[in-house]
Amino acid sequence: MSFKSYLWIFSILLITPQAYSQYTEVINSNRPGVSRSAFSVGTNVVQFELGPYIINEQHTPLRYEVNGFGADFAARYGLFFEQLEVNIEGTYQNDTFKDDRSALSQDFKRNNFKSITAGAKYLVYDPYKNAEEEKPNLYSYHANRKFKWKNLIPAVAVYAGVNFDQKGNPFVASDVEGISPKIMVATQNNFAGGWVFVINLIKDRIGSDFYGFEYVVTLTKSVATQWAVFGEAQGIKGDFYADNLFRLGGAYLWTPDFQLDTAVTFNTKDTPSVFSVNFGASYRLDFHEDKEIDNNNSAEDEAKRKSRRRNKKRKKKTDDFTDDGGL
Repeated sequence: MSFKSYLWIFSILLITPQAYSQYTEVINSNRPGVSRSAFSVGTNVVQFELGPYIINEQHTPLRYEVNGFGADFAARYGLFFEQLEVNIEGTYQNDTFKDDRSALSQDFKRNNFKSITAGAKYLVYDPYKNAEEEKPNLYSYHANRKFKWKNLIPAVAVYAGVNFDQKGNPFVASDVEGISPKIMVATQNNFAGGWVFVINLIKDRIGSDFYGFEYVVTLTKSVATQWAVFGEAQGIKGDFYADNLFRLGGAYLWTPDFQLDTAVTFNTKDTPSVFSVNFGASYRLDFHEDKEIDNNNSAEDEAKRKSRRRNKKRKKKTDDFTDDGGL
Protein backbone atom coordinates (compact mmCIF):
# COMPACT_ATOMS: atom_id res chain seq x y z
CA MET A 1 0.00 0.00 0.00
CA SER A 2 1.33 3.44 -0.93
CA PHE A 3 2.09 6.27 1.45
CA LYS A 4 -0.80 8.24 -0.06
CA SER A 5 -3.18 5.42 0.81
CA TYR A 6 -2.05 5.43 4.42
CA LEU A 7 -2.73 9.16 4.61
CA TRP A 8 -6.35 8.50 3.71
CA ILE A 9 -6.65 5.53 6.06
CA PHE A 10 -5.73 7.77 8.95
CA SER A 11 -7.87 10.72 7.86
CA ILE A 12 -11.47 9.84 8.82
CA LEU A 13 -12.52 10.35 12.45
CA LEU A 14 -9.22 11.92 13.49
CA ILE A 15 -6.80 9.19 12.64
CA THR A 16 -3.23 8.62 13.83
CA PRO A 17 -1.23 11.79 14.58
CA GLN A 18 2.16 12.31 13.05
CA ALA A 19 5.14 11.92 15.33
CA TYR A 20 4.67 14.04 18.46
CA SER A 21 1.78 15.83 16.74
CA GLN A 22 -1.99 15.54 16.39
CA TYR A 23 -1.84 17.40 13.09
CA THR A 24 -2.28 15.42 9.86
CA GLU A 25 -1.82 16.32 6.22
CA VAL A 26 -5.53 15.76 5.51
CA ILE A 27 -8.59 16.90 7.43
CA ASN A 28 -9.50 14.96 10.59
CA SER A 29 -13.28 15.08 10.97
CA ASN A 30 -15.56 13.61 13.64
CA ARG A 31 -18.25 13.21 10.99
CA PRO A 32 -20.32 11.39 9.82
CA GLY A 33 -20.99 9.66 13.16
CA VAL A 34 -21.64 11.31 16.52
CA SER A 35 -18.62 9.87 18.36
CA ARG A 36 -15.67 12.10 19.19
CA SER A 37 -12.11 11.07 18.47
CA ALA A 38 -9.40 11.06 21.11
CA PHE A 39 -7.27 13.36 18.93
CA SER A 40 -7.47 17.10 18.35
CA VAL A 41 -7.36 18.94 15.02
CA GLY A 42 -3.81 20.24 15.67
CA THR A 43 -2.60 23.62 16.85
CA ASN A 44 -3.75 26.67 14.89
CA VAL A 45 -6.22 24.65 12.85
CA VAL A 46 -9.78 26.00 12.65
CA GLN A 47 -12.31 23.39 11.57
CA PHE A 48 -16.03 23.56 10.78
CA GLU A 49 -18.37 20.57 10.55
CA LEU A 50 -22.01 20.76 9.44
CA GLY A 51 -24.61 18.05 8.82
CA PRO A 52 -28.17 18.89 7.70
CA TYR A 53 -30.64 16.03 8.18
CA ILE A 54 -34.29 15.02 7.79
CA ILE A 55 -36.02 12.99 10.48
CA ASN A 56 -39.16 10.93 11.07
CA GLU A 57 -40.31 9.59 14.46
CA GLN A 58 -43.43 7.53 15.17
CA HIS A 59 -44.54 6.60 18.68
CA THR A 60 -47.10 3.80 18.38
CA PRO A 61 -48.35 3.57 22.02
CA LEU A 62 -48.64 7.37 22.44
CA ARG A 63 -49.91 7.85 18.86
CA TYR A 64 -47.78 10.75 17.73
CA GLU A 65 -45.53 11.41 14.76
CA VAL A 66 -42.68 13.87 14.20
CA ASN A 67 -41.48 15.03 10.79
CA GLY A 68 -38.86 17.69 10.29
CA PHE A 69 -35.32 18.71 9.53
CA GLY A 70 -32.32 20.01 11.39
CA ALA A 71 -28.55 20.32 11.40
CA ASP A 72 -25.65 19.13 13.54
CA PHE A 73 -22.79 21.64 13.73
CA ALA A 74 -19.37 22.01 15.30
CA ALA A 75 -16.50 24.49 15.33
CA ARG A 76 -13.14 23.21 16.59
CA TYR A 77 -9.79 24.85 17.26
CA GLY A 78 -6.41 23.47 18.33
CA LEU A 79 -5.18 25.72 21.14
CA PHE A 80 -1.77 26.07 22.83
CA PHE A 81 -0.81 22.37 22.79
CA GLU A 82 -1.13 19.60 20.22
CA GLN A 83 -3.17 17.62 22.75
CA LEU A 84 -5.71 20.40 23.43
CA GLU A 85 -8.80 21.30 21.46
CA VAL A 86 -11.60 23.74 22.28
CA ASN A 87 -14.93 23.42 20.53
CA ILE A 88 -18.56 24.38 20.37
CA GLU A 89 -21.11 21.96 18.98
CA GLY A 90 -24.81 21.33 18.92
CA THR A 91 -27.97 20.34 17.07
CA TYR A 92 -30.83 22.55 15.85
CA GLN A 93 -34.16 21.02 14.79
CA ASN A 94 -37.35 22.33 13.21
CA ASP A 95 -40.25 19.88 13.02
CA THR A 96 -43.99 19.27 13.21
CA PHE A 97 -45.36 17.23 16.12
CA LYS A 98 -48.60 15.50 15.09
CA ASP A 99 -50.76 14.29 17.99
CA ASP A 100 -53.26 11.57 16.99
CA ARG A 101 -54.59 10.70 20.45
CA SER A 102 -57.95 12.38 19.83
CA ALA A 103 -60.50 12.13 17.03
CA LEU A 104 -59.07 15.29 15.50
CA SER A 105 -55.32 15.24 15.14
CA GLN A 106 -53.38 18.32 16.19
CA ASP A 107 -50.17 19.68 14.70
CA PHE A 108 -47.61 21.60 16.75
CA LYS A 109 -44.67 23.42 15.19
CA ARG A 110 -41.43 23.13 17.15
CA ASN A 111 -37.97 24.63 16.68
CA ASN A 112 -35.02 25.04 19.00
CA PHE A 113 -31.57 23.72 19.84
CA LYS A 114 -31.74 20.10 20.95
CA SER A 115 -28.27 20.73 22.37
CA ILE A 116 -25.54 23.35 22.33
CA THR A 117 -22.32 22.75 24.24
CA ALA A 118 -18.97 24.50 24.61
CA GLY A 119 -16.00 22.60 25.97
CA ALA A 120 -12.42 21.40 25.73
CA LYS A 121 -10.83 18.01 25.03
CA TYR A 122 -7.33 16.95 26.09
CA LEU A 123 -5.38 13.86 25.03
CA VAL A 124 -3.98 12.29 28.20
CA TYR A 125 -2.36 9.23 26.62
CA ASP A 126 -1.07 8.72 23.09
CA PRO A 127 0.38 5.27 22.28
CA TYR A 128 1.24 6.43 18.76
CA LYS A 129 3.51 9.37 19.59
CA ASN A 130 6.68 7.33 19.12
CA ALA A 131 5.41 5.55 16.01
CA GLU A 132 8.31 6.86 13.97
CA GLU A 133 10.61 4.51 15.91
CA GLU A 134 8.92 1.54 14.26
CA LYS A 135 9.79 1.70 10.58
CA PRO A 136 7.56 -0.04 8.00
CA ASN A 137 8.78 -3.23 6.38
CA LEU A 138 9.62 -2.16 2.81
CA TYR A 139 9.77 -5.74 1.59
CA SER A 140 6.56 -7.22 3.01
CA TYR A 141 3.05 -5.86 2.50
CA HIS A 142 1.60 -8.49 4.85
CA ALA A 143 4.11 -7.75 7.62
CA ASN A 144 2.87 -4.17 7.78
CA ARG A 145 -0.76 -5.31 8.05
CA LYS A 146 -0.51 -8.12 10.58
CA PHE A 147 -2.12 -7.84 13.99
CA LYS A 148 -0.01 -6.45 16.84
CA TRP A 149 -1.08 -6.86 20.46
CA LYS A 150 0.13 -3.39 21.42
CA ASN A 151 -2.48 -1.93 19.07
CA LEU A 152 -5.10 -2.95 21.64
CA ILE A 153 -3.85 -0.10 23.84
CA PRO A 154 -5.97 2.92 22.87
CA ALA A 155 -5.32 6.62 22.84
CA VAL A 156 -7.31 8.23 25.67
CA ALA A 157 -8.74 11.74 25.93
CA VAL A 158 -10.94 13.50 28.47
CA TYR A 159 -13.54 16.17 27.74
CA ALA A 160 -15.35 18.72 29.91
CA GLY A 161 -18.00 21.09 28.69
CA VAL A 162 -21.06 23.15 29.55
CA ASN A 163 -24.57 22.74 28.08
CA PHE A 164 -26.75 25.78 27.46
CA ASP A 165 -30.51 25.09 27.59
CA GLN A 166 -33.19 27.68 26.97
CA LYS A 167 -36.33 27.73 29.11
CA GLY A 168 -39.31 26.14 27.40
CA ASN A 169 -37.22 24.10 24.99
CA PRO A 170 -39.57 21.38 23.59
CA PHE A 171 -36.69 18.94 23.03
CA VAL A 172 -35.64 18.61 26.69
CA ALA A 173 -37.44 18.05 29.97
CA SER A 174 -39.84 20.89 30.82
CA ASP A 175 -37.94 22.09 33.89
CA VAL A 176 -34.45 22.00 32.35
CA GLU A 177 -32.89 25.41 31.72
CA GLY A 178 -29.63 27.28 32.16
CA ILE A 179 -26.26 25.58 32.21
CA SER A 180 -25.21 22.06 33.17
CA PRO A 181 -21.90 20.15 32.96
CA LYS A 182 -21.00 17.47 30.44
CA ILE A 183 -18.02 15.11 30.72
CA MET A 184 -16.66 12.40 28.43
CA VAL A 185 -13.88 9.85 28.10
CA ALA A 186 -12.90 9.03 24.51
CA THR A 187 -10.68 6.14 23.41
CA GLN A 188 -9.35 5.33 19.96
CA ASN A 189 -7.57 2.36 18.43
CA ASN A 190 -5.97 2.51 14.99
CA PHE A 191 -5.57 -0.99 13.59
CA ALA A 192 -3.73 -2.20 10.50
CA GLY A 193 -5.70 -2.35 7.29
CA GLY A 194 -7.47 0.96 7.77
CA TRP A 195 -9.66 0.00 10.75
CA VAL A 196 -10.36 2.61 13.43
CA PHE A 197 -12.30 1.87 16.63
CA VAL A 198 -13.64 4.70 18.82
CA ILE A 199 -15.51 4.52 22.14
CA ASN A 200 -17.14 7.46 23.95
CA LEU A 201 -18.52 7.26 27.51
CA ILE A 202 -20.57 10.36 28.33
CA LYS A 203 -22.32 11.89 31.34
CA ASP A 204 -24.58 14.68 30.08
CA ARG A 205 -26.54 17.52 31.74
CA ILE A 206 -25.20 16.51 35.14
CA GLY A 207 -27.37 17.67 38.03
CA SER A 208 -30.48 18.34 35.91
CA ASP A 209 -33.67 16.33 35.43
CA PHE A 210 -32.41 15.56 31.92
CA TYR A 211 -29.31 13.92 33.38
CA GLY A 212 -28.27 10.80 31.52
CA PHE A 213 -25.53 8.43 30.43
CA GLU A 214 -24.53 7.70 26.85
CA TYR A 215 -22.12 5.43 25.10
CA VAL A 216 -21.08 5.58 21.44
CA VAL A 217 -19.10 2.86 19.66
CA THR A 218 -17.86 3.55 16.11
CA LEU A 219 -15.95 1.31 13.70
CA THR A 220 -14.53 2.89 10.53
CA LYS A 221 -12.89 1.18 7.54
CA SER A 222 -11.18 2.79 4.56
CA VAL A 223 -12.15 1.06 1.31
CA ALA A 224 -10.20 3.18 -1.19
CA THR A 225 -7.77 6.05 -1.21
CA GLN A 226 -10.55 8.63 -0.80
CA TRP A 227 -13.48 6.61 0.61
CA ALA A 228 -14.36 5.24 4.03
CA VAL A 229 -17.41 3.52 5.52
CA PHE A 230 -18.53 3.26 9.13
CA GLY A 231 -20.98 1.61 11.48
CA GLU A 232 -21.99 3.02 14.84
CA ALA A 233 -24.10 2.15 17.90
CA GLN A 234 -25.29 4.77 20.37
CA GLY A 235 -26.97 3.99 23.68
CA ILE A 236 -28.88 6.67 25.61
CA LYS A 237 -30.15 6.07 29.14
CA GLY A 238 -32.11 8.73 31.01
CA ASP A 239 -35.42 9.42 32.72
CA PHE A 240 -36.59 11.78 29.95
CA TYR A 241 -35.40 9.74 26.97
CA ALA A 242 -33.76 6.37 26.38
CA ASP A 243 -32.88 4.69 23.10
CA ASN A 244 -30.47 2.52 21.16
CA LEU A 245 -29.58 4.08 17.82
CA PHE A 246 -27.62 2.63 14.91
CA ARG A 247 -25.88 4.45 12.05
CA LEU A 248 -24.37 3.40 8.75
CA GLY A 249 -22.67 5.66 6.25
CA GLY A 250 -19.53 6.82 4.56
CA ALA A 251 -17.29 9.76 3.74
CA TYR A 252 -15.40 11.07 0.72
CA LEU A 253 -12.18 13.10 0.92
CA TRP A 254 -12.61 15.77 -1.77
CA THR A 255 -9.41 17.71 -0.99
CA PRO A 256 -6.92 17.60 1.91
CA ASP A 257 -9.05 20.24 3.69
CA PHE A 258 -12.59 19.27 2.61
CA GLN A 259 -14.65 16.15 3.32
CA LEU A 260 -18.20 15.13 2.35
CA ASP A 261 -20.26 12.48 4.15
CA THR A 262 -23.67 10.86 4.51
CA ALA A 263 -25.33 8.48 6.97
CA VAL A 264 -28.65 6.96 8.00
CA THR A 265 -29.81 6.62 11.61
CA PHE A 266 -32.43 4.14 12.84
CA ASN A 267 -33.54 2.13 15.86
CA THR A 268 -35.47 -1.10 16.48
CA LYS A 269 -38.34 0.00 18.72
CA ASP A 270 -41.61 1.92 18.36
CA THR A 271 -41.46 4.16 21.45
CA PRO A 272 -40.65 5.99 19.21
CA SER A 273 -39.25 4.54 16.01
CA VAL A 274 -36.54 6.78 14.55
CA PHE A 275 -35.33 7.17 10.99
CA SER A 276 -33.01 9.96 9.85
CA VAL A 277 -30.84 10.73 6.82
CA ASN A 278 -28.06 13.30 6.87
CA PHE A 279 -25.60 14.82 4.43
CA GLY A 280 -22.61 16.63 5.85
CA ALA A 281 -19.39 18.45 5.12
CA SER A 282 -16.22 19.30 7.03
CA TYR A 283 -13.76 22.06 6.14
CA ARG A 284 -10.62 23.31 7.83
CA LEU A 285 -8.52 26.46 7.73
CA ASP A 286 -4.98 25.20 8.15
CA PHE A 287 -2.60 27.62 9.88
CA HIS A 288 -0.56 24.88 11.50
CA GLU A 289 3.25 25.15 11.59
CA ASP A 290 5.56 22.51 12.98
CA LYS A 291 7.61 23.75 15.90
CA GLU A 292 11.36 23.71 15.36
CA ILE A 293 14.24 24.25 17.73
CA ASP A 294 16.16 27.37 16.81
CA ASN A 295 19.67 26.27 17.93
CA ASN A 296 20.77 29.89 17.38
CA ASN A 297 20.45 29.57 13.62
CA SER A 298 20.50 32.73 11.54
CA ALA A 299 17.43 34.47 10.17
CA GLU A 300 18.57 33.44 6.70
CA ASP A 301 18.57 29.75 7.71
CA GLU A 302 15.11 30.12 9.19
CA ALA A 303 13.83 31.68 5.96
CA LYS A 304 15.27 28.77 3.97
CA ARG A 305 13.51 26.27 6.25
CA LYS A 306 10.18 28.05 5.82
CA SER A 307 10.65 28.08 2.06
CA ARG A 308 11.35 24.35 2.04
CA ARG A 309 8.21 23.69 4.09
CA ARG A 310 6.08 25.73 1.67
CA ASN A 311 7.55 23.94 -1.34
CA LYS A 312 7.01 20.56 0.33
CA LYS A 313 3.37 21.36 0.99
CA ARG A 314 2.81 22.46 -2.62
CA LYS A 315 4.50 19.30 -3.88
CA LYS A 316 2.38 17.22 -1.50
CA LYS A 317 -0.86 18.56 -2.95
CA THR A 318 0.40 18.07 -6.50
CA ASP A 319 1.48 14.50 -5.84
CA ASP A 320 -1.65 13.45 -3.95
CA PHE A 321 -4.35 14.80 -6.22
CA THR A 322 -4.80 14.41 -9.93
CA ASP A 323 -6.80 16.76 -12.11
CA ASP A 324 -10.02 14.81 -11.52
CA GLY A 325 -9.66 15.08 -7.73
CA GLY A 326 -8.48 11.52 -7.14
CA LEU A 327 -5.55 10.46 -5.03
